Amino acid sequence: MQKSKRAHLEFSEKSSMEIPEKLLKFRFHFLAGTIFSLSLFSFIKLAPSFLDVLSYFWPLLVSTALFLAAVVVFRRLSPPGTEVSGENHGEELLDFVAGQPDVAGQPEVSTDE
Repeated sequence: MQKSKRAHLEFSEKSSMEIPEKLLKFRFHFLAGTIFSLSLFSFIKLAPSFLDVLSYFWPLLVSTALFLAAVVVFRRLSPPGTEVSGENHGEELLDFVAGQPDVAGQPEVSTDE
């Protein structure tokens, strides 16, 4: 009987020493979890409510919605483009900005003599 009691005491002392050693291996995990939990809790408690944010930004949200609605209306009301191919899209504008005249079909004039 004493032998089993003695073995039990040795086992309990041995296992009680192993638990803190195993917990020390995960101390950074516990610390990170605690910091994350505290920061999440403080963010939830200190952050403004959704209605406060909505009441602050409602003019911006309404003006954006009206602008997008106007874009959709003008897109439907404007006539479709006459160009079938999209390869030359904006080429006239680039030629105008670059200052090149529209000389389609005319040969290039060289200035080398």
